[in-house]
Amino acid sequence: MAFDKALLDRLSGNEVKSVKRLIEKGVTIPPQPRVLVELEQNLAKGVSDVRVLARVISQDPGIVAMLFKVVQNAAFRKFQPFESLEHILQAIGLQQTGNLVRAIALASSMPAKHNQKAFEAYWARSRTISELAMIIADERVAVCNIFPDQAGLAGIFHDCGVPVLMQRFQTYCADMRLDQPGHWPDLAEEDARFNADHCVIGYLVARHWRLPDFICDSIRYHHDIGRIEHHAARTMVAILQLAIQMYYHDLHQPYPEWAGVRADVIEELGLGDETLPEFIDVVLDRYHSMNQA
Repeated sequence: MAFDKALLDRLSGNEVKSVKRLIEKGVTIPPQPRVLVELEQNLAKGVSDVRVLARVISQDPGIVAMLFKVVQNAAFRKFQPFESLEHILQAIGLQQTGNLVRAIALASSMPAKHNQKAFEAYWARSRTISELAMIIADERVAVCNIFPDQAGLAGIFHDCGVPVLMQRFQTYCADMRLDQPGHWPDLAEEDARFNADHCVIGYLVARHWRLPDFICDSIRYHHDIGRIEHHAARTMVAILQLAIQMYYHDLHQPYPEWAGVRADVIEELGLGDETLPEFIDVVLDRYHSMNQA
């Protein structure tokens, strides 16, 4: 699906020019799967019968399987075990389940055209960051008012501009050195080589998939927390940045951006220099206990 011009209305002039150049090069936004479109239509009409919504989701066995896997996240421990789709919808909530289905559907909408291993590594990284973000949100919900399903959605979508560019440019992985452990696209280098910004592309994907505005903004500025004034979007970026830091910390690899955003992140999440290490341990313990179960 080509970029809808209506999606460009909140971008700067230079960003619009960059996107238009990418359109000319054949870069497209992945379409929403039919099951997701049907689910969103039902929710928009106010359908609340969990049996009806479960039948809609059940049309895609792959989404069903991943949904049961996602809800094993430690953030949903008070509802576990889940015995059916109806139970998930009842326990977590209709909109919250819809957000989880959105996140799951994204991966299936962008199959690898080449560089299969790079795509697999990308989705593994995104899923881990999403799971960590969900636990962070659960731990800090009373302070931040961001819920696990929202954090999980932002976690999956925050770098989704990367696989869009991977699909279109066969040299993107090699040029951005994504095969090197711990390496991630540098925005300046990305722009110089491809006249592209994966944050802007991710923002457009998120808007096309009708994610909440504050999540769209957090995707656009997740590398630039200082530019965000809206509290919810800023908080979401803080959750994402801490989840990314935990991801690298767990791999015993440095996260180059962390030093520059650390102060903003801990302030936004109501943490402190003394409490942060213990908080990281708590989140990682919950993450590992979930994945070892």
